[in-house]
Amino acid sequence: MHVEGTVCMSSNVLNNKLPLLSIGFVKAYLVTMRPYLMFVSGITGVAGMSFGTMVHASSYLLLFSASFLSYGFGQALTDCFQVDTDSISSPYRPLTKGLVSKNQILIISLTGLTYCILVFSIFNPLNLILGIISGIGLATYTPFKRRWWGGPFYNAWIVGVLFSMAFVSTSNGYSFHISTIFILSLSAVFFGYANFVLSGYFKDISVDRATGYNTLPVVFGRKISAIVSDIFALLTIISSSVVVFITLQPNRTGTSFIPIIFLFIGIVILLIAQIRLHFVNTDDEAYRSISFVVHAYILILSAIASANKPGWSLILIAYYLCYLFILKLRPSKNQI
Repeated sequence: MHVEGTVCMSSNVLNNKLPLLSIGFVKAYLVTMRPYLMFVSGITGVAGMSFGTMVHASSYLLLFSASFLSYGFGQALTDCFQVDTDSISSPYRPLTKGLVSKNQILIISLTGLTYCILVFSIFNPLNLILGIISGIGLATYTPFKRRWWGGPFYNAWIVGVLFSMAFVSTSNGYSFHISTIFILSLSAVFFGYANFVLSGYFKDISVDRATGYNTLPVVFGRKISAIVSDIFALLTIISSSVVVFITLQPNRTGTSFIPIIFLFIGIVILLIAQIRLHFVNTDDEAYRSISFVVHAYILILSAIASANKPGWSLILIAYYLCYLFILKLRPSKNQI
């Protein structure tokens, strides 16, 4: 009865949409972007940039803005193709409430993603190709989410492309060196984000089942999915730990303890998240584990970035504290 009532409510949407670029629309679009999760793409870009050789602070800030905003624009874009499930699981969102239209969200999202791609491309034209590929990936994510084998991996490769674009942007033209450490860091990004996606499915199992999204938890249940999540977490921990300790070995400085602290706290939080995931019995309980997965992702990538660029350590501490503040402001406490 709850599902039917919510669907009925969401189908009876308002005929009058908020005017494009009005104050009301801007507020509604910000909710759609999920600002608290833009810190995920932001730290992904920072970690990628930490492998580059660029030295201009203004360039780093411009690239960071593109990285940070890309999640918000990308999330808003994918929401346009998931109104069916969001109308049940996230009725608070402006799109499902009918305050804004799909066309409005599409226009702003595509414009925003174009901005992000152009910023990356200014620093390296190769990013134009990578950006278009990732944009196509975002637009085609929903069909893969419907398949149990596709969702986490499909979403993770798009984030991996963002990491690579940030690196390419801060490298010397086309003569960048792909080291083993870089590949391991890319692995940490890939499996860390795949784990976030998979754990995120735990909060929408009943909704996904009702709307035909055959995610891993829907098809195989929570226990099997939690074990797969554990594998993702383990691969994230191993790859990131190797990166941090190998990077710090030849460069012992007064700030080298900060990456280790980032890594240690991130691993502890991730382990707690995995334990919690095994005890999730209902969709409403899942956010406690998902939240910790996000915390761990940001902290672990902060460890990689600060190991590469010790001078960024204090900024990254402030970044994480800012994330904690913004997270408190999210409109629905059981949504991550």
